[in-house]
Amino acid sequence: MNLTQAPRYRGIFPVVPTPFTESGELDLASQKRAVDFMIDCGVDGLCILANFSEQFVLADDERETLTRLILEHVAGRVPVIVTTTHFSTRVCAARSRRAQDMGAAMVMIMPPYHGATLRVPEPQIVEFFQRVSDALDIPIMIQDAPVSGTPLPAALLARMAREIAQVSYFKIETAGAASKLRDLIALGGGAVEGPWDGEEGITLLPDLDAGATGSMTGGGFADGIRPIIEAHRAGERDEACRRYERWLPLINYENRQGGILTAKALMKAGGVIACEAGRHPFPPMRPEVRDGLLDAARRLDPLVLRWGR
Repeated sequence: MNLTQAPRYRGIFPVVPTPFTESGELDLASQKRAVDFMIDCGVDGLCILANFSEQFVLADDERETLTRLILEHVAGRVPVIVTTTHFSTRVCAARSRRAQDMGAAMVMIMPPYHGATLRVPEPQIVEFFQRVSDALDIPIMIQDAPVSGTPLPAALLARMAREIAQVSYFKIETAGAASKLRDLIALGGGAVEGPWDGEEGITLLPDLDAGATGSMTGGGFADGIRPIIEAHRAGERDEACRRYERWLPLINYENRQGGILTAKALMKAGGVIACEAGRHPFPPMRPEVRDGLLDAARRLDPLVLRWGR
């Protein structure tokens, strides 16, 4: 990408949760309502099948069902990023190609890993992303998250941005994210089309200061986070700080207390979805945590608590 060009995608692309019934089946009606609610929040795009979508409890046929259902239901209203992470290069490339063929705007992929210790050396990481890129005509976002346990130095990410055609977006969620974003931007130049923030927005403000152009947050309250990003982009840092300070207690509740189930708990409370449960064996949210979460949310009056009422 030329340095003078604007990124194809920027702003807030929250993760869409996957609603289940009380018995653990996919709830497709609630899924569509969740998507409609999130679009009504004014998102710039959506991400599906991510870790905060509980992708790790989905069967392959369910992934296909959800990808097709959501992309058809969105129907081009906003761009959709589809997470296609898999250890196998062949499987990941095939997943990514199917997502592209269904209408995905981008795919998001973690480096190949399995469990706490099964990882591959740097040459295989580069070849993995090269082969996936060769199968695609849409951008790849590399997700640099602690869950993979795979070190991805800024120099390696910048090298892949320069050398691999579709590798152009990076979601940085590791410790010291702002410093890594600065290094990535300095080393990768115009090849780094999208340096993005993640981790539910807990590091959003320093990441924006470092040059992040997008953020992938949780799905419950994009209407509160988007104005932070827009104020910062407009050069109104004091206003961005003021807004961030106001929403930070709720951001913290998601990042440190409620975790993956946060968006679903908020959506259930607001009548967006029918059930907030994860899929067994994922543990339910403790009632005390839910009470604190809802108290923090009610003080802010987010759309999620009003949309379905």
